[in-house]
Parts: sequence; C-alpha cells; structure tokens
Amino acid sequence: MNLTHLDENNRPKMVDVSDKSETTREAVASGAIEMSQSAYDAIVSQSTKKGPVIQTAVIAAIMGAKKTSELIPMCHPLLLSSINCDVKELPQLPGFELEVRVKMTGQTGVEMEALTGVSIGLLTIYDMAKAIDKSMIISDVKLLKKSGGKSGDFNRD
Repeated sequence: MNLTHLDENNRPKMVDVSDKSETTREAVASGAIEMSQSAYDAIVSQSTKKGPVIQTAVIAAIMGAKKTSELIPMCHPLLLSSINCDVKELPQLPGFELEVRVKMTGQTGVEMEALTGVSIGLLTIYDMAKAIDKSMIISDVKLLKKSGGKSGDFNRD
C-alpha cells in the first residue's frame, strides 16, 4: 500500500483532492479522561477556580476541530458545516467521555477534525483541573464512525 502523503521521490506532500467529487462527509470520534474523585466532584459541581470546565472543553473541542489544518501538517483547510460535542459523566471512573461529530460536504474526509476536537477538548479538561489532580489520564481517543467518500463507511463495533 502506498502512502498518499508521499510523492514518487518519497517527499511529503498534501494530497491533491481537486478531482474528487463532493460528498457529504461525517465523522464521530471519542475519548475519555480519568481523574481523582475530588477533581471529578469539583468539575461536576462547577467549583473549580478556572470556571465551567465542561462548557469550556466543548468550546475548545469545536475550536480544535476548526483549526485541525493548522495543527496537522497534511490536513486540508475545510469549511465545516457542523460540529457537535457531547460530554458524558462517568462517575464509575471517575471521569468524562467526550464525543465529537463533524460534518461537511466536500472532497476530503473529516476524521482528523473529529479526532483533533476530542483531543483538544480532553486536554482542556486536564488544563482546567490540573491544580486538583495532575495524575489524570487521557485515553481511548478513537474514530467511532465515518461516512462519505471513496473509501466508504467505517463503523467501530
């Protein structure tokens, strides 16, 4: 299998998508952050000194998805039509799960945008609660599903 981000001389390149047809593209990614009970309780009760952690993490996830091409060298700048975030409390960890859904109509997929959104959102939770717990663990960042494009659909089971 050839890597599409390398040219015939093995030099890095951004893939030319100009001949691809526009289709509706959608991707969903998720990840989790595990923390101490005291950090979890402070976030849930909105009593951290840095403000509303979950709301800020959602905004950060949206910004991260929008800025993916500025962070990942071979990603195309995209005009995203929708970014939705869902945060689930996981008291059994304790911690949170963040899911990011990204959608657009275009010539390339949005998997990296969804994954970047999740990563930036979880890092924001870490940043805002690190004064309480520096041992938090970010884990399981993964693509859950994607649709559209030549490679077809993907669904993690």
